[in-house]
Amino acid sequence: MLHHPIQSVPVRTTQRACEVAWFSDLCGEDTEFLSVRDPARSTFAHCRTIALKADQLGFNNLLLPTSYMVGQEVIPFAGGVAPDLTQISLLTAIRCGELHPPMLARTLASLDHMLQGRLTINIINSDLPGYREDANFRYQRCAETIQILKQAWTQDRIEHDGPVYGKISLDTAPVRPYQQHGGPLLYFGGTSDGARDVCARYCDVFLMWPESEEMLYANMQDVAERADRLGRTIDFGLRIHVIVRETEAEARAWSTHIMSKFDPVRGAALKNASQSSWSLGVKRQNELRQMADSDGFVEPLLWTDIGKARSGAGGALVGSADQIVEKITRYMDMGMRSFIFSGYPLIEEADYFASLVLPKLPTISLSVQQGRRPQT
Repeated sequence: MLHHPIQSVPVRTTQRACEVAWFSDLCGEDTEFLSVRDPARSTFAHCRTIALKADQLGFNNLLLPTSYMVGQEVIPFAGGVAPDLTQISLLTAIRCGELHPPMLARTLASLDHMLQGRLTINIINSDLPGYREDANFRYQRCAETIQILKQAWTQDRIEHDGPVYGKISLDTAPVRPYQQHGGPLLYFGGTSDGARDVCARYCDVFLMWPESEEMLYANMQDVAERADRLGRTIDFGLRIHVIVRETEAEARAWSTHIMSKFDPVRGAALKNASQSSWSLGVKRQNELRQMADSDGFVEPLLWTDIGKARSGAGGALVGSADQIVEKITRYMDMGMRSFIFSGYPLIEEADYFASLVLPKLPTISLSVQQGRRPQT
C-alpha cells in the first residue's frame, strides 16, 4: 500500500465522486464456483436479468464484455435490453476491426438513440478472433477507428486517409448519435506503451486491472503525463471483482466457498479460451498472483486467486463494508473516478454490494456530469 500522503493525479472529473458500474457476463463465466461453468447463466434471459437488477439497484453503468466464447454478443444484446432499462448506462465493449468504422459509428449511434444517450464505449484493441496480429498494426487500426468515430459523431463529413482503412469520404448525416456534444465517452485499457498512448490521445477514461496501490498510482501518473503532453486530461477507472459482507471473516469465507470446487486443469482451460489470455495485461495479472501470500492476498483486501480461472481482471477486493468503502475512498483520493465491479455469482453479489457499499459512496454518471447528452 502507499505509505505517503496520496495526491490525486490530474483528472478531467474534478468532482470527488465516482461512477459505480456492475458487470453482465455475456461470455459465459458467471458461476458460483470458479472453474465450473454453469450453462444456465450464459443465456440471453439470464444476462438480461443481471442488467435489469443492476438498473434497479442504482448502479450508474454496466459493462458488457466481448469475447469469442459461449454466451451473448454485445451489440445485439445491448439493443435487446435497451428498451427495458430506465437509468443505467451501458458500457459496451467494441473490438476494433470487427466492423467497418463508418458503419460501426452508425451502429453505435443507433444504439445511443435506443438508450437515450446512456451509452458509453469500451474500446478493445485485442487480436481479432482466430488471428495473432502485429501489435503496431492493431494500435494503428485502433487509432484510425477512433478517429473515424469522432469525425462521424462531431463533424459534417468523415474525411479519412490512413494506412489501414485508406481514403474514406462520407457525409455524417446518417451517423448522428443521441449525445450531441462529442458522442459517447470512450473507455480504454491496456498495459503496453502503445495502448497508453492511444488512450492518452483519444479516449476519456483509462481503465486498469487490479494491481498494488503503488503500481496503480504509477500507471495513473504515467498516462496522465502522456495526456498532458497532448494538452488533454482524462479520467481513470478500475475493473475489479468484489466480495463484501458485514464482516471481513464472512467475506473471506465466501472467497473460500467459490474456490471450493476449483480444478486447476479446468481453470486453465477456461482461462486460455479467452481471446486475451496471452496479452500483456493478463501476463501482468499472472505476475501479480505470484506475489500473493498463502491465502492469495498481495496487500490487505486484494485477493488474486480469481485469476487462476479467468482471463482479464484477476483480483478481487475482499472485506467488510467499511473496509471496502475505505479502499474505494483511497482509490478516489488517487484520482480514480470509475469503478467496474463484479462478483460470483453476479446477481447475488450485486445485492450485497448495493446494500452494503453503494449507499456510502458519492456517485455520479461520468457522461451526464460531463455534459455529453443533449438537454431534454
